[in-house]
Amino acid sequence: MEKWAAPPPLAVAIAVAAIVVAGVVAGHCGGKIPTTLDGPFEPVTSPLDGAGFRGLAVDLPDFDPRVRRWAVGFEPEQISVSLSSTEDSVWISWVTGDSQIGQCIKPLDPTSVASVVRYGRLRRPLIHKAVGYSLVYNQLYPFEGLRNYTSGIIHHVRLTGLKAGTVYYYRCGDPSIPAMSNIHSFKTMPVSAPRSYPPRIALVGDLGLTYNTTSTVDHMRSNKPDLIVLIGDVSYADLYLTNGTGTDCYHCTFKKTTPIHESYQTRWDDWARFMEPLISEVPIMVVEGNHEIEEQVGSKIFEAYSSRFAFPSYESGSFSTFYYSYNAGGIHFIMLGAYTSYNRTGEQYKWLERDLANVDRTVTPWLIATWHPPWYSTYRSHYKEAECMRVEMEELLYLHGVDIVFSGHVHAYERSNRVYNYTLDPCGPVYITIGDGGNRENVATSHADDPGNCPEPLSTHDKHLGGFCATNFISGPAAGKFCWTHQPDYSAYRESSFGHGILEVINDTHALWTWHRNQDVYNSAGDMIYIVRQPNECPLKPISLRPKAIDSLTSSL
Repeated sequence: MEKWAAPPPLAVAIAVAAIVVAGVVAGHCGGKIPTTLDGPFEPVTSPLDGAGFRGLAVDLPDFDPRVRRWAVGFEPEQISVSLSSTEDSVWISWVTGDSQIGQCIKPLDPTSVASVVRYGRLRRPLIHKAVGYSLVYNQLYPFEGLRNYTSGIIHHVRLTGLKAGTVYYYRCGDPSIPAMSNIHSFKTMPVSAPRSYPPRIALVGDLGLTYNTTSTVDHMRSNKPDLIVLIGDVSYADLYLTNGTGTDCYHCTFKKTTPIHESYQTRWDDWARFMEPLISEVPIMVVEGNHEIEEQVGSKIFEAYSSRFAFPSYESGSFSTFYYSYNAGGIHFIMLGAYTSYNRTGEQYKWLERDLANVDRTVTPWLIATWHPPWYSTYRSHYKEAECMRVEMEELLYLHGVDIVFSGHVHAYERSNRVYNYTLDPCGPVYITIGDGGNRENVATSHADDPGNCPEPLSTHDKHLGGFCATNFISGPAAGKFCWTHQPDYSAYRESSFGHGILEVINDTHALWTWHRNQDVYNSAGDMIYIVRQPNECPLKPISLRPKAIDSLTSSL
C-alpha cells in the first residue's frame, strides 16, 4: 500500500516516541510507536478477534454493596462532576432522597431540599458557596401491571470563577437540614492554549453495569484520567422490565410480550452509586446513545439521561442535552446527537456550523468530535446504521479539519486510517470505535466482510436514527456491493475485547492514543499510535458544501 509523505523530525516533546512497546501492539511487534504519518496501514484483525476476552457479561445484582443505597434521609449520593464549556467552571450533581417504583408513587418535592455546594482551594475552610437548581423526573407507563418510577431529587450546581489547572475541594447538599456530603475534590481543566492539555483523557462507550464494567472501570482508574468521556449507552436500564426482570437481548425476549419497551429505572441509581467514587472527583462528559431513549407515556424519551447529567448546553449555545461543546485545555470537544435531528436544515446542524466557525485553532488546535453510532465500522452489528448522519454531516466536519472522531454502539474496538467519504485521505479524521466498555450484551465478533455475513441493506435501518441511506458502494474495491469482501482499507485495526482508551495530547500536533484491554495487565496497551496533525499540509477548506446528491460514494440499490 502506498505510504503518505514521511514525517519531519519530531519535536523534543515527542522524544518519548522511542518507547519500546512490549508485546503485540496493533500488529506491530515491538519497536517504536507508529504514527499516523506512517500510514495508511494494512488492515489488521487481531488474532484475539472472535476468540477474545468475554469476561463476565452479567449485571451486578442490586444487593451488591457497591450499588446499594447507603445514604440516610436526604444525605447526598450519586455525586458527580462535569465540565462547563470553559476551564473556569464546572458542574456538581447529586441525588437526595430515595426513588420510588410501583403503581402508586408520589414524587418528592424538589424545592424541599436546597442545592448548595461549599468549595475552596483549601480542604478547610470551604470559603465559597454556590447555589443551583433541583428537579425530579418520572418514568410512567399507561399500561396495567407496569410499575412507574419517580426519581430522588436531582441537584445541579454550577461553580464559576475557578482557576485553571487547580485542585478544588467541595461538599454538596443542604446545610440547613443538615445533610452535607463528605469532602471531595476535583481538578479544573488547564487553560485553553496550544501547549496546555489535560494529561490523560479516558474514553469509553457502552459501559453498563456488569462484572466486565467493574474491570473496565478498575483499569480506567489505574490510568489516572483527568477527564472521562462516555460516548453513550450508560446504565442499560432498558434491558429490564419494570418488575426487574432483565435480559441480554430485550427484543429477543420481551418484544412480543410487552406493549412498550420497558425500563427498570433503579438501574440508573445503581450505576451512579457504583461510579460515584470515580466521577465525584474526575469530571465525566456524556452523550446519548440508543439505550437512553427509554420511551414512556406521552412519547417522552431520554428523560433519565437529560435529567441526571449536567451539560454545558447553555454555555455552548446549543440549549440541548443532545449536543454541546466544551474545551479541555487546547482541545475543543464537540458532542453530537445521533438520535435527534441532524439534517442540514435542523437546529443541531445550524448550531454545529456556528460552533465550528467560532473555534480558534490557534487557541484550541485539536478538534475532536464524538457521537454514539459509528460511521466507519466494519462489524456486522450496526453496519452502516448511521449512514444518513454521515451523509448530512461528514463534509462539514472534514472542511473544518476535525482530527479525531470517537464513537461507541458497536461492542468492539476499531481504529481507522485517515478517511473521508470511504476514501483514504491524509487530511481526514481518524475514526475510533470504543463501544467495548463491558455491557451485558457482550462483544461483537462478526464482520460485515466475513463470508456470508454481509447484512441485508433493509435490516440495517434503525427508526431512531432517521431515514434510510445505507446503499451500495459506487466506486473502489467494493463497487456495486453493500459490503467489502475483505477488511476494508480504511480499517486499520479491529478487535473484539472489552476495554477503554486513553488520549494523551502532547502538543499542538501530536497525541498518543492507547487502547487497553480488560484482560491485559494494568497500564499495558493493546493498541498504541501517535495521531499527528498536519495543519500546513491540511489547511482548513473554504466552506462550500456540495449538494447531498453527490455527497456519498454509495448509490441506490
